[in-house]
Amino acid sequence: MNKDSKIYVAGNRGLVGSAITESLRRHGYNNLVFTPHAQYDLIDSKTVEDFFKKERPEYVFQSAAHVGGIIANLTYRADFIYQNLMIESNIIHNAYKYGAKKLLFLGSSCIYPKNPPQPMTEDVLLTSELEYTNEPYAISKIAGIKLCESYNLQYGTNFISVMPTNLYGNNDNYNLETSHVLPAMIRKFHLAKCLENKDEQAIAEDFNKHPIEGVSGKSNLNKMLALMDKYGVRQKDGQVIVELWGDGSPRREFLHSQDLADACVFLMENVDFKDIMKEQFGVSDYEIPYTKTEIRNTHINIGTGKDLTIKELADMVKQVVGFCGCIVWNSDKPNGTPQKLLNVSKLQKLGWKYSIELSNGIKLAYENYLG
Repeated sequence: MNKDSKIYVAGNRGLVGSAITESLRRHGYNNLVFTPHAQYDLIDSKTVEDFFKKERPEYVFQSAAHVGGIIANLTYRADFIYQNLMIESNIIHNAYKYGAKKLLFLGSSCIYPKNPPQPMTEDVLLTSELEYTNEPYAISKIAGIKLCESYNLQYGTNFISVMPTNLYGNNDNYNLETSHVLPAMIRKFHLAKCLENKDEQAIAEDFNKHPIEGVSGKSNLNKMLALMDKYGVRQKDGQVIVELWGDGSPRREFLHSQDLADACVFLMENVDFKDIMKEQFGVSDYEIPYTKTEIRNTHINIGTGKDLTIKELADMVKQVVGFCGCIVWNSDKPNGTPQKLLNVSKLQKLGWKYSIELSNGIKLAYENYLG
């Protein structure tokens, strides 16, 4: 990429897209274009094509997605598969149609089977069944990988896919109905600390910043307390407790969004699909369409290569936030996948490694949450 190249960041207001936008600007790229959600419906094919036809971006970061945690994935299964399939199909196809030089597609580590060997290498994709709780989302992301591979092999495009581990950071989703585990913990422990301190004003301020089910800080305190109780923050027998799903045993890996963004910019600058073909399959030059070798699993894992239990994570977040009460585990609720640790040797071989350790990253995320 040149510093004046036109770059499109899809989903620039989200956790990933905003971090990529910030990283690009830090690296001197300022000719950026966006599709604000209020003006552009990326599910609509005509809207997306009109944008590409007008702007003709040279480079595309496809970070737009419909995302959420276990509750959201279980509840809105049709939304997760339909919306994500449409978003990625529209963007990938129009990047090809309007001549983008390169596209980077962001997936998720949930694409991997429920019980694969750990840590997970890229080639375990589609070797066994997926985790049921996020199967629709995972299938949509697998389709995105295959779209990129297929356009490359048929049309000679330069589309690469990356699969990040669990992410957290600035502009995260703190909606307790749809958030992922780490931001949900940050908010629950913060509200619990406010309840512990009998700080009604702080509770109201939190609800004003992040309303829950339409209830803001202007609502009756009892309404706010009832919703906190629904999501596991309550006072019981004179003590404030935080209830978390499962038994705390699943292991998870976490990467700060700033690290992910820097990895994406690094790959966009330094790694092309032809490099992956040469490194992974020994193919230097190939005619389009390419049919001589089975080309699979060209995506790249992005993570730290280190994990911890959800219980250990909860203790870490509790300490950072400063909550002094108890954690109660509800083992009647699902744990999700037992372990999700990425093998990041492919990425490290390409020359990139993370820099933000989890303990420091949680402090940064909580500071950002407090605003």
